[in-house]
Amino acid sequence: MMERTPSPEIDVNQVRRTLVDFLQTEITRAGFQRGVLGLSGGLDSALACFLAAEALGPENVLAVRMPYRTSSPESMKHAALVIRQTGVQSATVPITPMADPFLASIPESQTVRRGNVLARLRMIVLYDRSAEFKGLVVGTGNKTEILLGYTTLFGDSACALNPIGDLYKTQVRQLARAMGVPEVILAKPPSAELWPGQTDEGELGFTYARVDQLLMLLVDGGRAPEACVEAGFDRTFVQAVLDRMRRSEFKRLPPSIGKLTPHTAKSDAETPKARRQ
Repeated sequence: MMERTPSPEIDVNQVRRTLVDFLQTEITRAGFQRGVLGLSGGLDSALACFLAAEALGPENVLAVRMPYRTSSPESMKHAALVIRQTGVQSATVPITPMADPFLASIPESQTVRRGNVLARLRMIVLYDRSAEFKGLVVGTGNKTEILLGYTTLFGDSACALNPIGDLYKTQVRQLARAMGVPEVILAKPPSAELWPGQTDEGELGFTYARVDQLLMLLVDGGRAPEACVEAGFDRTFVQAVLDRMRRSEFKRLPPSIGKLTPHTAKSDAETPKARRQ
């Protein structure tokens, strides 16, 4: 019997409640009341901003726009739409003066390397503003990007918590539409704007819609690659996605620590229990 391709459809009302509660609970648990996020004008950061505003109150959210000289003016306008619609606080910090002296030593042809520099500079800005605003950095990366390693380590992947990291890109779109993200943002091609004219799907070589279906089989469904081929996915495509996942696994894990004692200081270590009197 042929494997059925899973549906990416979600219960948007239930997911919305869950993610709003997640933000409220985790930020409060950490001893904070506020959140800071980078607002690019793209779909993912727009949805994260809508969720944060609902969870924390718009006065407790700082959305930071960080344009570079090659950034699309349209993206700035789209980010402004989100700021206006959600009512969050905002700041604009151009990163060109910081980036250009460093980028001067990197050839224009090395677009990925240059793009990673910009992503990491934006991380520096966000964490500095988070200290000033006294809020945690809220992540804006979706599940598809995380699984494919389509992120910059210590760049756009850096955050204290991520409300949309378990939503595939097609599911991000569903929830964003339900929450009222402007249609102009929903309709435009996804792009990290790492260089002029760059699009996510153009760089990846496949559509989010198709790869989300495959990832749902591989990851959520736990299916073997051969089962995915039997479900109708091209064998070369399946292998290419698996290769990307394997090569980028280090981005999804905390740094490995050489083990000398039974308890290392990794993120999953338990907090030592109070000693009995």
